[in-house]
Amino acid sequence: MLNVQLSDADIRYAERAVELAGEALRAGDEPFGSVLVSAEGMILREARNLVRTREDDTRHPEFELARWAAGHLSAEERSSSVVYTSGEHCPMCAAAHGWAGLGRIVYAHAGAQLAQWLTELDVAPPPVRPLGIQEIVPGIEVQGPIPAFADRLRSMHRTFHTRAAPRT
Repeated sequence: MLNVQLSDADIRYAERAVELAGEALRAGDEPFGSVLVSAEGMILREARNLVRTREDDTRHPEFELARWAAGHLSAEERSSSVVYTSGEHCPMCAAAHGWAGLGRIVYAHAGAQLAQWLTELDVAPPPVRPLGIQEIVPGIEVQGPIPAFADRLRSMHRTFHTRAAPRT
C-alpha cells in the first residue's frame, strides 16, 4: 500500500467498482466489482463477481478483467491501465493481474479487513491463504484501502453472508 493521495477520478472509478459489488450482491453473488481504466481515463471494461451465478469459483471480476485485457490490449496499454476494485485482489487475481502485465491497482477494502469482517460473522476462511498483492506481484503500484467505502462494503459482506445458503 502506498500513501499517495487519490485523485477525484480515482475515487469516482473506485465508487463504480463498489456499485458493481452492489450489483453482484443483488444478483446473489459475493459483493465484488472491478473497473479497468485506460491511461487516458476511459473505462475499458467492467466486471462483477459471478462465482455463484456461474457456479465457478474462479469468476472473480479482477480475473475477468485480466483475461479480457490479455486478449484485447497491447502490452503498453495493459501496463498503463489501472484496475479499480471493491476489494483487494486475492492471490489468484493478483497472479492473473501480474501475468497479464496490468498496471496500478486501487482497492476500496483490504483483504485483512475482509478477513476480520468474516471472522466477526463466523464465516469459514477461504480455501486459499490470503496474501497481499505485492507478495504475489512484487513492485506493482497498489493504493488502498479507501476508508470512505469501508462501512458500505462491510455491510454488503454482512448481507451476503447472513443470507447466503451454503454452496453444495
